[in-house]
Amino acid sequence: MNIKPKSLKDLLLIHELIFIFLIVLAATAGSIGIHLWEKSSQESSRISLLINEVQQTRGDLYRQMKELFDAYFLDDLEAQSEYDNFTITVESHFVKLKKLAVDETEKAVINDLHGNYKKFVIETPALFDQFKNSNTDESKRAINTDIETGLFKRYEDILARTEVILNQKQIELDSRLAESKRMTIILLVIPLLLSILLLIFSRIFLKRAIVKPLNDVLKATAQISAGNLSYKAPDEGIEELVAVSSAINQMADRLLVSQESLVRTEKQAAQGLLVPMLAHNIRNPLASIRATAQVIDDPGLDSDTQDSLRGIIDTVDRLERWTGALLAYLLPLKPQPNNTSIKVIVEGALAPLQQKIKEKSIKLKLPNWQENNRIYTDQHLLEQVIYNLVLNAIDASTKDAEIEIILKTKPNTFILLLLDNGCGMPFTPDPSAMSAPTTKRFGTGLGIPFAFKVCDALGGELKFNARPEGGTAITILLPKTLNLTIN
Repeated sequence: MNIKPKSLKDLLLIHELIFIFLIVLAATAGSIGIHLWEKSSQESSRISLLINEVQQTRGDLYRQMKELFDAYFLDDLEAQSEYDNFTITVESHFVKLKKLAVDETEKAVINDLHGNYKKFVIETPALFDQFKNSNTDESKRAINTDIETGLFKRYEDILARTEVILNQKQIELDSRLAESKRMTIILLVIPLLLSILLLIFSRIFLKRAIVKPLNDVLKATAQISAGNLSYKAPDEGIEELVAVSSAINQMADRLLVSQESLVRTEKQAAQGLLVPMLAHNIRNPLASIRATAQVIDDPGLDSDTQDSLRGIIDTVDRLERWTGALLAYLLPLKPQPNNTSIKVIVEGALAPLQQKIKEKSIKLKLPNWQENNRIYTDQHLLEQVIYNLVLNAIDASTKDAEIEIILKTKPNTFILLLLDNGCGMPFTPDPSAMSAPTTKRFGTGLGIPFAFKVCDALGGELKFNARPEGGTAITILLPKTLNLTIN
């Protein structure tokens, strides 16, 4: 199946669209990667802030506890004020933590941590007031035990659970960051690979569809300009190069036809100038020779002399016929068509050949003339063509051979076939040749060129083909009505 070549404009448009797609794909991949990286960075920063705030809350809580010890055990007058300041600071930490928390788990542990801190703030002063009222070693140990195993223990447990949750979130975030990094690399590598493949494909395509066909076109133009008009430019590549190749081939075909016509015209012009002069100069001596031979010929002469005289006369007649055929071939043909029939033309051509047909016992097979075979053409020119062709067939056939004439009819054309079983033609007739090779001893070689010339003048066509079983098949294609305006 032939694939219609694409035009260069369409191919450039496709390449531009592909490049735009790759640019958009790369930009999209980069945007996605930047977005994922930015989002992960923000999440990592948030978790770091959460962990930092939790640690600061813990540190401030221990410093707040120290101020409480200083106030009760060392009678530090400023300790109570510092204690209250740390309470405000810790509360501000919880406000920040609650703002940084985003999911329910984070909010729950921060609320638990805040609630435990509030209990610590409420219960711890009550324990120290109890110690202050009793002020015994047992009460001091009881306070330490209650603080260490009670309030601080609960706070530390919640704090540890908070840190575990935040650390787990940090690990998950790091995993997402690594996955995002891999995904970003993949998304950026894909356009790069596609660009490389497009570059390779473009080079291969340009070489096959443009560079190579263009070199072939240049080679064809070089061959044609050198005179090799039969050279053909290959119809391959893009649509524009195919159109150029087709135009070059058509130009070469027209130049070849023009060259053949010019050569034929020049040859015929040269012959037209030379042959009439030669014919005139030959015919006058031939006429004198023949007349002299006829005068000398006398029944009283011996047989050898009479044979020599008759040989002279026959030779002169053959030379006269050769000269006449040559002049007839060179003179321009002016068909004079009339209404007739193929039957009349064939019978008129065969009439002078009856003696030769009888001498070689040729079996002549004619068409069934019942069908309509009326034609408007030059009867006499066509009779000469058929006469020459049938004569050649008779001469090429052996004794008792068969020659068949077949007529086929098409809507506007007659096809006349002349089939013989002779030795075949040792050459391929050339319509543009001045003369054709001849196998006859005294042949002029002008019968076939004359036939080509007549068929061309009558708007027909003449073909010669070798028959598989031996012999020659001659095909004459003739229009049913001759149009003189074409010729």
